[in-house]
Amino acid sequence: MADLLIENLSEVATPIGSTSCAGVHQRSIHRLEASVVLCRAGSISFVGTLADLERREGPEALTCLPRLDGGGGTLVPGFVDPHTHLPWAGSREAEFAQRLAGKTYLEIAAAGGGILSTVSATRAASEEDLCTSMLGRLGHMLRHGTTTAEAKSGYGLSLADELKQLRAIRSASETQAVDLVPTLLAAHEVPPEHRDRRSAYLDLICKEIVPAVAEQQLARFCDVFCEDGVFSPDESRRVLEAGASHGLAPRLHADEFADSGGAELAAELGALSADHLMAVSDAGIEAMADTGVTAVLLPGTSFFLMKHTYAPARRLIDAGVPVALATDCNPGSSYSESMPMILTLSVFELGLSIEESLTAATLNAACCLGLGEEIGSIEEGKRADLVLLDAPNLLHLGYHYGVNPVRVVIKNGQVAHRAY
Repeated sequence: MADLLIENLSEVATPIGSTSCAGVHQRSIHRLEASVVLCRAGSISFVGTLADLERREGPEALTCLPRLDGGGGTLVPGFVDPHTHLPWAGSREAEFAQRLAGKTYLEIAAAGGGILSTVSATRAASEEDLCTSMLGRLGHMLRHGTTTAEAKSGYGLSLADELKQLRAIRSASETQAVDLVPTLLAAHEVPPEHRDRRSAYLDLICKEIVPAVAEQQLARFCDVFCEDGVFSPDESRRVLEAGASHGLAPRLHADEFADSGGAELAAELGALSADHLMAVSDAGIEAMADTGVTAVLLPGTSFFLMKHTYAPARRLIDAGVPVALATDCNPGSSYSESMPMILTLSVFELGLSIEESLTAATLNAACCLGLGEEIGSIEEGKRADLVLLDAPNLLHLGYHYGVNPVRVVIKNGQVAHRAY
C-alpha cells in the first residue's frame, strides 16, 4: 500500500479512544485546525501540524509522498453502519404506497406483506443475484462515506437460504471497498411453513442453522427479533445462547414496537448491542447502562414508517448508555444507505448534538461491532478509513442538510471514492 499525505484541511474532527463513549464523553470530539494526516501501509501514521511532521520525518522525506489536497474541507473517521439487512431480493414500493395511503407496517405484514414478502423473493434469488444487488447498495454506502458495515441474513429463514445470504455477504465484502461484518438473523420471523410449528423452527435455528453457520465461519454475531408477536424473551434467549455456544456473539432487535423486555435480555446476556429501542423501559435503560450494552438507534426507520415516536436518545445518553447510529437499510422499513441522512435525523429528531452524532456514527458504532481497536477514530495506529467532507467544519454535517457532504472516501489509506 502506498503512503498518502492529506493536507490543506480546515479541520480534523474525531472522537478518541478504542472503547465506547457514554454520557458526557459522547460529545467529546477532538477538533484540530490546520492539521495534516499521514497514512502509511493502510494505517494512520501521523495526525498533527505539517511543521511537526517535518520535524519528525525530515522535510526531504515528505517531498515524494503522494498527496491529497483537502481543499479546506473537514476530515472525519469513516462512517461505521452497525445495523443493515443488505442481502435481499425484490422490492416493496407497493407497501410504501400503502403506508402513504394510511395502512400501518403491522397491518401490511398481517396481510402477507412485510418481511415474508422479501423472504419469498430472496429464496427465489441465486447467491450471485444477491451479491450483485448488494454491490449496488454498497456503492451507494461508499459514496456516502460508509467504510464498514454490519450485514444481516434473515430473509432466508431456512438452512439453505440463510447460508446463501451469508455467503453472498462474504462474496460482496471481498469484491468492493466497504468491509462487511456478517450477522446471522435466522430468528427474524417464523417462516410460513413453520407457522403452526414455532418450536420446530426454533429447533432448526438452534440445532442446524447456528452450527452450520459457525462451522463454515460465515458470521460473527447472532441476532434475534425480540418483539411482541415475533420472538419472546425466552425464545430469544434460547437462540442467542445457542449462538454463543458456537462462538457467535449476541445482539438483539429489541423493544421496537412495545416494551418486550429486549433491553433487559441484552443486558442479561452481555450483548454487544440492543437495536431500535423506541419502546424501551426505564428498567431496560438502567440495565443497559449497568452492563455497557450499546444502544444502536435507527431513526431512519421511524422516519420511513412515518411514526412520530423515536428512540429516547437523550434518556439513554443521560443514563450513561453508549449510543450508536445505523441506517437499518432494508426494503421495507428503512430503504436508505446514507449515514449522513441518519446523522441529520439524529440531530433533528433524536436531539443529539453534532458531536454526539459523529461519535455514534464512528467510534461507538465500531465498538459495538468489536472493532474499536481498529477503526472509528483518527489516531495513530488505527486503520486509515477516513472521509473528507465538503465542509469548513464539523457543524456543517448537520447545518447543510439534504446534500451528500462527502467529497473523498479513503479506505485503508487509499482513495476509494472521489466525488469530483
